[in-house]
Amino acid sequence: MKERVVTIRNRAGIHCRPSGVILNTINQEFPYHRFEIETVEDKRIELNSMLALISLGLALGAQATLRCTGPDEEKAIRRIGDLFETEFDFPAR
Repeated sequence: MKERVVTIRNRAGIHCRPSGVILNTINQEFPYHRFEIETVEDKRIELNSMLALISLGLALGAQATLRCTGPDEEKAIRRIGDLFETEFDFPAR
């Protein structure tokens, strides 16, 4: 199991669009991995539902611990962790 602390950098936090990007990437690139995320308030979910991810209320500056198990965990946690730390711009300017 790999762990990584992520800091949310998106101005609007993790809302519908970033959640969709994160979960689509998990489903397409890492279907045999298990991801979960835990906030500093001890809320923990498995990353398999957009509504569950949004319900965490991850706002700008929030920190959370991302965990991953599966083949090539290092690559998987790096990729998904980077998405959590991306400053998304919807629509693109």
